[in-house]
Amino acid sequence: MRVLLIDDHALFRMGLSELLQRRGIEVVAALGDCTQGIQAVTEHQPDVVLLDMRMPQMNGLEVLRELKTRQQTMPIVMLTTSRDESDVIEALQGGAHGYLLKDMEPDDLINSLTDIVAGQTIVASELTMVLARALRGDELDTATHTTAIDNLTPREREILCLLADGQSNKVIARNLGISDGTVKLHVKSILRKLQIHSRVEAAVIAVEQKFCDR
Repeated sequence: MRVLLIDDHALFRMGLSELLQRRGIEVVAALGDCTQGIQAVTEHQPDVVLLDMRMPQMNGLEVLRELKTRQQTMPIVMLTTSRDESDVIEALQGGAHGYLLKDMEPDDLINSLTDIVAGQTIVASELTMVLARALRGDELDTATHTTAIDNLTPREREILCLLADGQSNKVIARNLGISDGTVKLHVKSILRKLQIHSRVEAAVIAVEQKFCDR
C-alpha cells in the first residue's frame, strides 16, 4: 500500500510516517503545504491519500474538492480531530472514502486503510451516531429497512450490530471465531438485503432503527 499524507503538523506527519513504514506501508510523501500536497498526489498516484481537516492554507474539504476537480480517483480519507457533524457529512458528500480520528488505535488505522483501499467506506465508530442524526432529515424508507432487517439471518443480525459498533472484518472474525472471508460474505449479503452499498450505511440504519437495542 502506498500512502500520501497532507497535514500541517510536522510532528504528527513524522510520527505517522514512521508508524506506517514500520508496518510495511510505503509513505510516498508527507507534506505540510496543501498546494505541494495536491501536486504530489497527481505525480505519485498513491493508493490512498490522508488529509487533515484543519490546515491554515486550505482546509481538508478544499483539498478534497481540488483533487476531485483534477479527477483523482484514488481513495481520499480525512484523518482529523474534528468530530463536527458538518465536517463529517461534507467530507462524505464531497467524495471522501473515509473519516477517521487521530486518536484511533494504530492497528485500527491500518485495518481501516486496508478496507478503504479494498473499496469500502469507513467512518470512525464514534461518529456513527453523527451520521444517524444527519440522516434523520433525509427521506429514509423506514418501513423498507425494517422489513429488510427482519429478513436477515441470526448470524447476519449479529454481524450488523458489530458493524454498528465500528468493528472491522478482522475484529468481527476474531470475536465470532470465523474466517475473514466468511465475514465478508455475510457483509455482502447484509448490504444486498438492505439494498445499500456500504457498511457505513448499514451501521447507520442499525443505529437509526435502534436494532441492536432490541
